[in-house]
Amino acid sequence: MADRERGVRTFATVDRLDAAAVAAVIEAKAGRTISVCIPCRDEAATIGPLVSIIRRNLMEEQPVVDELIVLDDRSTDDTARVATSAGARVVSIDDVHREHGGGHGKGNALWATLVVSRGDFVVWCDGDVTSFEPDWVAKLVSPLLDDPTVALMKALYHRPTNYGGGGRTTELVARPLMSRYFPNLTGLAQPLSGEYAGRRTVLEQLAFVQGWGVEMGLLIDIERTWGADSIGQVDLGSRLHRHRSLHSLSVQAAEVMATMLDRAGVPAALASSEAEQVLERADGSVVPLNLSSRQPVASFDSGGRPS
Repeated sequence: MADRERGVRTFATVDRLDAAAVAAVIEAKAGRTISVCIPCRDEAATIGPLVSIIRRNLMEEQPVVDELIVLDDRSTDDTARVATSAGARVVSIDDVHREHGGGHGKGNALWATLVVSRGDFVVWCDGDVTSFEPDWVAKLVSPLLDDPTVALMKALYHRPTNYGGGGRTTELVARPLMSRYFPNLTGLAQPLSGEYAGRRTVLEQLAFVQGWGVEMGLLIDIERTWGADSIGQVDLGSRLHRHRSLHSLSVQAAEVMATMLDRAGVPAALASSEAEQVLERADGSVVPLNLSSRQPVASFDSGGRPS
């Protein structure tokens, strides 16, 4: 059941899915496949338990997940070794770049997982999550399995303030801009959440912003093409992850803002395209912004080359 009052649909669920509910998800797959993809950079401290839980609970004990991929985005620690030992298929971003050209950023890593995975449905999860529950996957994919009009499912969750809170970029940047330019998306509680699931036939038609604007870019593009009610959200409970400093979040905020304003058709104040690609700090330092995009996977020819 879903609430359609604000365009985006909120799907009801119980706190924990019992064995019968998980069995129903497996039956609903009806021969279709699910890939769980985890883009990582220097997540050796957290990736092992995350992969182990998915492997044991969702692949070995119950055939919910058909493919588990960790995308190693140039880690300098033991992320790849730890993930491999825990049971994931580890793919180096450099291997993807050799075939499809270079890139960088969160969106580039997400796009790379879409290229190397094969599931009919793709579930993404951040590699630094320490509160993962196995039923997150089932809750995210269930609406996609049951309703062909659902294109993307986002997580909504609670972030305990005694663990650093969260959602600052959402509340200070994304939500005000959604309210002004993309009101059909304002029903999303966590538009920038790292846990979400999508239908491959939809995802492969979309360009992926390479930087931090990737989530908002996907949401806006899906809403414009398939409508706001093709996007859903479901409550996954509490989420704990690494807390980032306000200083580091400013680049994320700038890239999210630029992506949203670009899609709203708001012209940049500076004429030089090079000048539009930076964040200028008060101390005079300049940080480049990653606003370029990866082309839709569906635009590749049969040999995996851009057509």
